[in-house]
Amino acid sequence: MKILKSLTIVTIVFVLAGCSDLTIKQEKKNPWTHLNLYNDPANFQFAIVADRTGGNRPGVFEKAIESLTLLKPEFVMSVGDLIEGYTEDEAKIMDQWNEFDSMVNKLEMPFFYVPGNHDVTNEFMVKLWQREMGRLYYHFVYRDVLFLCVNSEDPPRAHEADNIGEKQMQYFKKVLAAYPNVRWTLLFLHKPMWHRDTGSWAKMEKLLADRDYTVFTGHEHRYQKEIRNGRRYYALALTGGGGSGENGKLEGIEKGQFDHIVWVTMTDEGPVMTNLMLDGIFDDYPPSQK
Repeated sequence: MKILKSLTIVTIVFVLAGCSDLTIKQEKKNPWTHLNLYNDPANFQFAIVADRTGGNRPGVFEKAIESLTLLKPEFVMSVGDLIEGYTEDEAKIMDQWNEFDSMVNKLEMPFFYVPGNHDVTNEFMVKLWQREMGRLYYHFVYRDVLFLCVNSEDPPRAHEADNIGEKQMQYFKKVLAAYPNVRWTLLFLHKPMWHRDTGSWAKMEKLLADRDYTVFTGHEHRYQKEIRNGRRYYALALTGGGGSGENGKLEGIEKGQFDHIVWVTMTDEGPVMTNLMLDGIFDDYPPSQK
């Protein structure tokens, strides 16, 4: 009778474990820690690429695309400087966009464009962006997380102080008012505007003051993390852009210059951010045998 009772308990646990897509036989002693799988449907993973240009090093962004294909995030975000720009030659600009598009179009998952100073250097490039891709700023909501894709080049000023125009500011004011209770808000823009604010970033921060949010930027080609207003602000390093060393070489991890993909896991406590070094991501074929 005692043996039969034990078998009944084992059978019940076995069936219950199978309810969450996991089928495994549990006994009194088991060779695992627990069976609380980390598979909350509200959690998700996405990737972010950093600056590709401003001294592009050929082959690096291509490597990032290969790595993203292996990693398979749900989607890929960017923080601008996708092409070299700094011209009003339409043929050159379109060649650069066609080259970039040919790379990101290899991805199975969506890629979200965000403009940088190299992408919309002048009014001519702004018009080309609008002709080819439409909006320069936008938002979306995924699994109760609000994504804000901000244009820090409004209007375009190349290397001068960044700005968010009043029309854009009003747009995001309405968006934030429409989604007051999302579990988190994530911002993506090119320049870390709080480093030399013209006043518009202070306005944006005021709009964000009553919510949880995290900011991702690029532009400075050097990885930085700051805590500002109790929130995390990141300036990403590079995904192919030029370094500060001799002949554009990177100065290394110690100085915040490296090629990376940012891997973000959204959790109930907010985004968990991990830096994946490009030179540490390989497929299943040993590099030594290639």
